[in-house]
Formats: sequence, structure tokens, C-alpha cells
Amino acid sequence: MHILCTNDDGYLAGGLRVLSRAASELGEVSIVAPDREQSATSHSLTLHHPLRSRRASDGALVVDGTPTDCVILAVNALLTRRPDFCFSGVNHGPNMGEDVLYSGTVAAAMEATVLGIPAVAISYAGTEFTAIESWGEHLRSFLEVAVSRKAFPEATLLNVNLPPIPPQQVKGIRVTTLGQRRYSDSLTRAQDPSGREYFWIGGGNTSWEGGEDSDFHAINEGYISVTPLKLDLTNHSLIEEIRGWGLAL
Repeated sequence: MHILCTNDDGYLAGGLRVLSRAASELGEVSIVAPDREQSATSHSLTLHHPLRSRRASDGALVVDGTPTDCVILAVNALLTRRPDFCFSGVNHGPNMGEDVLYSGTVAAAMEATVLGIPAVAISYAGTEFTAIESWGEHLRSFLEVAVSRKAFPEATLLNVNLPPIPPQQVKGIRVTTLGQRRYSDSLTRAQDPSGREYFWIGGGNTSWEGGEDSDFHAINEGYISVTPLKLDLTNHSLIEEIRGWGLAL
């Protein structure tokens, strides 16, 4: 089995090393990852300048582009054979609720899914990222189940979040829905030393909404959250209603 490992935190990130070691117990691993931090790049592609890759001293292929670029180059140019699976992560921070729309980690797994490769995105929902080191065995066990599926769900990726507790304290795994994250005071407006105005997105306060089966509930209660995400974003329940709006030119 050939496994592609990638991420959005860059090829030197500890989470990627933990993931690739766990995956190496299941098959041959190829790492193709960004050369720098690419968090919140979502599913962006590099279209207006050329991409370059190089091989790092540990054998990883390093790309000066986004996580999506990495997957496209890996599958179509850099690897000698097509991956059977793609694992993206372990992200340094959670990817729950609307985070999945911004996440480069999720986008890499989504691009693999677009290319017909079963994929799993994995994130650690804590802030002490050195703690990811302790998750190796749990990751291996989970990924072993995923790769053993004879028919992985079509056009679907799994979005996994690990709770910020020691692995031995985890209560189990819950299959979840996406919650809803609400940001407040997340935009800073200030002036630089030259008196020019600038804006900084990030920080602030967050609150969550969602049912008992939502991802953030599972994490808060000490469970691993597994959310199946599909490529089709169509709101099928509204098709007939909107057809009845009388839209015309």
C-alpha cells in the first residue's frame, strides 16, 4: 500500500512526523508537504507563478506552494506511483465547524478525494502541540481501520479531531456533524509606527453552536470526533423551492 502524507503546517511540523511514522506501519509512505506554514489557505491553487519542489535530507518532497498544490503535484508529477490513500495532518490546532472551509489540512484531503484517492484529515484540538507525539499508537490503530475498508465512501473524506487530553484518557470515538463556530472581536484595526492603518485577522473570542452529535461536543467530552465530509455542497432540499422562484432572464 502506498500512502501520501501531507499537511498545511509545513514539512518540518511535528504533527506530520507523528502521522507519517504511524502510517509507515501500514505501508510505504511518501511525504509531499509545503515548504512553510500554509494554514488557512483553504483549497487555493497556485496559478500565476511556477511551482518548485526539492527533496529534503529526510526524503520528504518539499513544495513551495499550498497543500492543494502538494497533492496535485504528488499525484501527477512527483511520485512514481499513485497513492492508495492520503492522510493530511496532524494539524496543529482544531478543524471543526466552519474551520473546514478555511483549513489547508482539510483542503489537501479534499483534493485527494477529488482525484479519486481515499483521504483522511486529522487535527489536534489543543494548543500544546508537543502533545501530538503521544498519539502515534492511537493514530496507527485508527488509520488501520480506515485503510482496511474494501469500499471507502465515494466522494467523501473523513475529518478527524483529537481531543486535547492524554490518549489514555480518551473515552472513545464519535461520528459527528459539523458544529457552528461564532467569532467575535477577531479583527484588529491599528496603525503601524509610520501612522499607516493596518488590519489583522485572528484571535478574539469564539463560541459554539450545534447539537449533541456535533464535533465540538465530542471533543469537549473527551471523544475523538470523526466527521464525514462530502464534496457535493448542493443544498438538495432547496432545489425545487428555488426552481419555483420564477427566476428568468
